[in-house]
Amino acid sequence: MRDDAYHHGDLRRAVMAAAVDAIAESGPATWSLRELARRAGVSHAAPAHHFGDKAGLLTAVAAEGYARFADALEGAGGDFHEVGLAYIRFAVDYRAYFEVMFRPELYRADDPEVAAARARADAVLVRGARSVAPDRPAGDLTAPIAAWSIVHGFAELWLRGALPAGLGDDPVAAAEPVIRLLFEKRP
Repeated sequence: MRDDAYHHGDLRRAVMAAAVDAIAESGPATWSLRELARRAGVSHAAPAHHFGDKAGLLTAVAAEGYARFADALEGAGGDFHEVGLAYIRFAVDYRAYFEVMFRPELYRADDPEVAAARARADAVLVRGARSVAPDRPAGDLTAPIAAWSIVHGFAELWLRGALPAGLGDDPVAAAEPVIRLLFEKRP
């Protein structure tokens, strides 16, 4: 550990950054708090002091991920097709967060920060799905779940390298015709 470890500028942020890096390298389950402390150059007790345990740290990662995700979806504007593409872009650009956010068994899903950020993202998806399926009754989640399934499924397949070869190296360009198909009007 470095001599200046106890004088770290933003210890919580440093541990979070180390966690995101570790998740990006090897997934959300293969590292320990002690390893993150070493990576961040802080005392071995610092992660537990700030987050309690691994679930606490992953809760903070999920909350930050959902906040960034909601920002990305809201930033796509009112065009639901663009929201779908923003979903794919987020999954690829912020894979470590994405790997945690949709695995609630890893974190405390009832955490108020996680719930608030997820509600923001959900609201964008529900509002957008209603815009392409306005005839659905209020409270019917069929359209939002259908849209979510398509973009999330595409994102997961892309990230896992499971899509057919030949789609190119731009996931947003590859997803564009798939998402467009969702919005085509059928007679």
